[in-house]
Amino acid sequence: MENLRGAAFMVLAMLSFAIEDALIKNLSATLPAGQILLVICVGGAVSFWIWFAVRGIPVWQPEYLNPKVLLRSFCDAAGSCLFITALSLIPLTTASAVIQATPLVVAMGAALFLGQPVGWRRWLAILIGFAGVLIIIRPGMDGFVPATLLAVAGMLGLAARDLLTRSLSVGLSAPQLAFHTFVTIIPASLLLMALQGQSSVAPNGTQIALLLGCIIIVIIAYLALVAATRTGNAGIISSFRYSRMIFALILGYLVFAEVPDLPTLIGATIIIASGIFTLWREARLRHTSPQPEPAL
Repeated sequence: MENLRGAAFMVLAMLSFAIEDALIKNLSATLPAGQILLVICVGGAVSFWIWFAVRGIPVWQPEYLNPKVLLRSFCDAAGSCLFITALSLIPLTTASAVIQATPLVVAMGAALFLGQPVGWRRWLAILIGFAGVLIIIRPGMDGFVPATLLAVAGMLGLAARDLLTRSLSVGLSAPQLAFHTFVTIIPASLLLMALQGQSSVAPNGTQIALLLGCIIIVIIAYLALVAATRTGNAGIISSFRYSRMIFALILGYLVFAEVPDLPTLIGATIIIASGIFTLWREARLRHTSPQPEPAL
């Protein structure tokens, strides 16, 4: 029952993220990507500020100045700016397919930088997953779109954020980390606008409604994600992260009339299969033995 509840929350979180991506892509046709990100992060930061005030939690925490916390938020800001820029330039389904590789990069980073033992099965799955990314990108081929590299760079930034989150040993709660990230992304979004030579645009009524929708949806996604990670088997529940790709395919077709080509579908399938195996293998080894995984 706990696994079922956790899976339901994870699917809700992934649906919310997919809807947010679709809204952002729709808005990016008429508004600068940096301005969209700025409004979402200001709204998110204010929402958490109100939450802290209601719960009597101090807004300022000395741990916000911890170098790892600062680096984590910097990676999140860089990854978010790059991914949203890519989202404005390439199909929703392509960007969503690339972001599915995040757990694979986190698994590799945990082995290389955190000393987590990874056996040959997971290394093979990681390498196969990266092959799926290359199939989507198609470097040097006719279907290569340079803007796809922005999605890859954004994915790497978000993976670095997740990796740093694993290594944190500070007394900050998940909402406090999220608040810190929102605040950090605010100046990053202004810098993004400056680098792209874009100025802010006064949104009309429809755009304001969509921006408010983005703020509400990102908060729902966050709360659902937290609820999902607090119950059941982590490996089983985490595998439902890949439902985001299914929702992206549906939304891409219904909203933007996107029909992904065969290489994109093949690459996404390879990434998802590799990621699910990696998560399943990690959860199985953690459950069966507290000893490190043998490097077979």
